Amino acid sequence: MKEIIQKKKMTLQMIIILITMFTWIFNVSAQKISLDDTVVKVPDTIYRDLNEVVISATRVKQRIIDIPYSVVRINFNNFKYDRKIGSNDMLSAVPGLFLQSRYGDHDVRFSIRGFGSRSNSGVRGIRILLDDIPESEPDGQTRLEALDFNSIGRIEIVKGNASSLYTNAPGGVANFMNDLDFERSSVVQFNQFGSFGLHKNGFKAAIKTDKYRFLTTYSYVNYDGYRKHNTEYWHIVNMVLETNPSEHTKLSILGYFVDGAIKLPGSLTKSEFEKDPYQADQRSIDRDEKRITTKGRVGVRYDAVFGGNLNNEIEITAFGTIKFFERTAGDYRIINRYGLGVSGRYVNKSIIGSRHNEFSVGGDLFEQPARTEYYQNIYGAKGDDLQQLESENISNKGFYLSNNFEILKEKMFVLLTGRYDNVLYTQSTETTPILSDRKPYSAFTPKLALNYKLTPMIALYTSYGLSFDAPAANEMASPVPPYLFNPDLKPQESGNFEIGIKGNMFRGDKIFLKKLSWEVTLFNIRISNEIIPFEVLGEVFYRNAAKTNRKGAELGARLELFTNLNFGVSYTWSAFDYLTYEAQTIEIDSLGNLITSNKDFSGNIVPSVPVNNLFLSLTYAYSFGKHVNLFAKASYQGISGMYVDDANTDKTKAYNLLNGLLGIDVRFGKFNVMASGGINNIFNEVYVGFTNTNSANKRFYEAGAPRDYFVSLNLGFTL
Repeated sequence: MKEIIQKKKMTLQMIIILITMFTWIFNVSAQKISLDDTVVKVPDTIYRDLNEVVISATRVKQRIIDIPYSVVRINFNNFKYDRKIGSNDMLSAVPGLFLQSRYGDHDVRFSIRGFGSRSNSGVRGIRILLDDIPESEPDGQTRLEALDFNSIGRIEIVKGNASSLYTNAPGGVANFMNDLDFERSSVVQFNQFGSFGLHKNGFKAAIKTDKYRFLTTYSYVNYDGYRKHNTEYWHIVNMVLETNPSEHTKLSILGYFVDGAIKLPGSLTKSEFEKDPYQADQRSIDRDEKRITTKGRVGVRYDAVFGGNLNNEIEITAFGTIKFFERTAGDYRIINRYGLGVSGRYVNKSIIGSRHNEFSVGGDLFEQPARTEYYQNIYGAKGDDLQQLESENISNKGFYLSNNFEILKEKMFVLLTGRYDNVLYTQSTETTPILSDRKPYSAFTPKLALNYKLTPMIALYTSYGLSFDAPAANEMASPVPPYLFNPDLKPQESGNFEIGIKGNMFRGDKIFLKKLSWEVTLFNIRISNEIIPFEVLGEVFYRNAAKTNRKGAELGARLELFTNLNFGVSYTWSAFDYLTYEAQTIEIDSLGNLITSNKDFSGNIVPSVPVNNLFLSLTYAYSFGKHVNLFAKASYQGISGMYVDDANTDKTKAYNLLNGLLGIDVRFGKFNVMASGGINNIFNEVYVGFTNTNSANKRFYEAGAPRDYFVSLNLGFTL
């Protein structure tokens, strides 16, 4: 009862603070901006700044201020001095996004408003795109091996339900875009070295002519890891070619290739973690658990703008993928996947009466057949005899409609979107016993959103929509033979409501408190048929057994205290509870009898999500003339404790991380040298960086990185 009262007090206090802040910001902004019928009396630089912040992950290119839900865009300049190894190096400052890194960037858990927090391997519940092409599998799972942050030019995060635009995206969308926004041709050779055997070397070449733009990067990464049995290496190649066949058309070829391997140290029990948090699970060592990966993708995109007023746009993208995996967790598996996808969209901008209207329609098709070979795992080596051979196919078909209509002139807009999805799983065994199964899922997910401009630079927004999340392939296994797929497993569904305010404030030529950009969002989500794990004879399967309520708040702000001295803050408050949840386990007692037990987890707190997530940063940039730029940044992250399982049997300790870095960029004519160095986890705090949620054998704990150092040296030449 005391905890409930305390939560209500915190909620009331936060609402009062937010209302006070809204009032102050609105009053200050109103003093600086005056409106009449046709003229907005603000400096031109404000318009340029706002017009540059454009998002494409919403399926239609829009300014952030015009989008009626919470979005964030991060440019390369925001992280060019950083370590650039894992997504958490760049994205920890995004409010509402919680990242837990296991090993480098290849098992970072993305969680937005709780979606994705249950995934113990890869990304789940959030659509991951690379150059607007899905990096996510057709079943919604994603691994991030193809991301090279020396190649990425910007990152777009759409937070909250995006199921009305994308398949399996109840938590949102993360779109990583390779850097084609360069003005001149250049080549950069980059090097990075750090603690625990880290070194990353490679080059980036950008070529611009009157007819095309070409970008290619190559990176080699080698990392011993801060835990035992945790080495990895990666070769990553990215390439984008863009040309304009005519004045209003664009043709792009996009590709990547990845080859590498990572050894897995496994999770620890609480006693093992307390004894030595950086040791490996002995079973992982004995099995030589690892993932060997070779994957690639080639895509072709055609984009054309046409019509008398150039108010129509059509875009068609086709792509093919190859993915070869070898895994040694338990048995030895060899997985071969091939994919073929196509997507298209049409956008029309028109005037209806005297109001602007933007209509778009699009569709996606993604087919991915696969074959999996099972062998005996002999201390990490593949046995000679094939034990099982499975064939599967996952197909993903969907189309969407979107219409954004101006209700009040330059003031109020209503956005209506809706998507129909059909996801089909098929699987068969080719060795004894010969079985086959088929499981379709389909749904229509609408969303209604409103955006109201208090001023040209301050907007209120709200939305309500439904989401549909089909089970992932690894959640489909049936505990009941002879089915391959669980016949009772349904898709997870939710209703998502949010309300927020975003804006920018400028104070002309003032030196103190010159600029402020900010966004605050409140949300409430009701989930039904939540997919949760249960145990049968020690094996984990999945079923629909929970109804969940998630409410929370996200705050993000960036303030220029003095010229070039910026303070950033992001805070996320999450209160996620199970409304109803009955769990079942089936075990064998000492006499060999099957024992079934039911447990009621209703009222428990959702695991692997902190109630409080605070990130603070202070950055300073200074230029000596036109040739020397200095940069310094200090950042702090505070994470409250998290439960490790649905039963709430244990809770991790809260932790606080302090990081710092310095950088310098020097130009000598056409040459430039950029150097940086930093320290992460300065106070060497020992903490649980990843919770292995609902582990059947109580192995919940994986250590976050201890204190580590890095230095970077980039050598560039610009034509």
